[in-house]
Amino acid sequence: MSDPWLTIIGLGEDGAAGLSSASRAALAAADIIFGGSRHLALAGAGARGRAWPVPFDIAPVLAERGRPVVVLASGDPFWHGAGGSLSAHLAPGEWVSHPAPSTFSLAASRLGWRIEETVCLGLHAAPFERLVPVLGRGVRAICLLRDGPAVRGLADWLSARGFGPSELTVLESLGGPSARVRQTNAEAFDLVDASYPVAVAIEARGAAGLPRASGLPDELFASDGVMTKRPVRALTLSALQPRAGEVLWDLGAGSGSVAAEWCLAAPGATADAVEARDDRVANIQANAAAFGIAHRLRVTGADWPGALAALPRPDAVFVGGGATPSGIEAVWGRVPAGTRMVVNAVTIETEALLAACHAERGGTLLRIELASAEPLGRMRGWLPARPVVQWSVTT
Repeated sequence: MSDPWLTIIGLGEDGAAGLSSASRAALAAADIIFGGSRHLALAGAGARGRAWPVPFDIAPVLAERGRPVVVLASGDPFWHGAGGSLSAHLAPGEWVSHPAPSTFSLAASRLGWRIEETVCLGLHAAPFERLVPVLGRGVRAICLLRDGPAVRGLADWLSARGFGPSELTVLESLGGPSARVRQTNAEAFDLVDASYPVAVAIEARGAAGLPRASGLPDELFASDGVMTKRPVRALTLSALQPRAGEVLWDLGAGSGSVAAEWCLAAPGATADAVEARDDRVANIQANAAAFGIAHRLRVTGADWPGALAALPRPDAVFVGGGATPSGIEAVWGRVPAGTRMVVNAVTIETEALLAACHAERGGTLLRIELASAEPLGRMRGWLPARPVVQWSVTT
């Protein structure tokens, strides 16, 4: 289509006065204007205005395809805005966008922060745990929040996780006549009248944050004790080689610790964990929520050989439990060429299976033997762990 029917307009707190001539022309020509109630009022939409349904849904916009329609969004529509949701369902020629400075840009400019060195998160519709993978001493973050009470909620969340000394800057209605900027810290938070639209800038102090090396401490995970332990997990992640945007199958996932670390290791990496026991499925879900990756770690409760057909195409596969000859064959027949596959074994029978697989299909066979120092009378001695045999191969 040479003449787009949809115009997506980024709107600031200064309303129509801050819009470009192209944005004003699109507003004047529109039959229907979609947006939040605040946006519709700022733009003077009048009788043409249509408030977004609750819960949010783009279907009403798509239903008007072919008519001149405007969608109003805050600031830059393609940074935590409606732009990406809409464009995913449209051909390139169907829409045009006129962005305004985002709240992130306005906040960084007000604070004098380099935006390329600042973590920017939309937490207006996401849990505070999204901060877990990125927060640490000295980190700067700007977070969009859904309303005033969420500001207090964020301060309490930070304090409960050891970030109480963090400096907070509460920024309201930036770019408009009602703009307000106030500073406090998380543990002494005393603001009771913050109002939407609101963002909070965090200069993190206190806790060290989540380690970035593979092999997180075992105690960070909810588990019934059946899990890939820290040293073996580090070697397993090294063999799996997580990369940005890739997909992992974690089969016989146990606590989901490998899947969780896969998601934490690279931007946009996702995982599908398959686990037959309901209590362990609950642990995987709890771990995904605690690490702020529930949107990237999907969990299926099933015996994994029968669940493969419903999983998305993987880039890597980890078999942590339940490996059998038929299961290995099922994985091999389902995944595309070039998939990285890692299987760990702790029993003699599974070790023999992996030795046979290595002889037939190649790859690398690694025997991992570890021991930890434990009390032995008045002295100390080495307590061996069960050896683990690891087969890694590219299909």
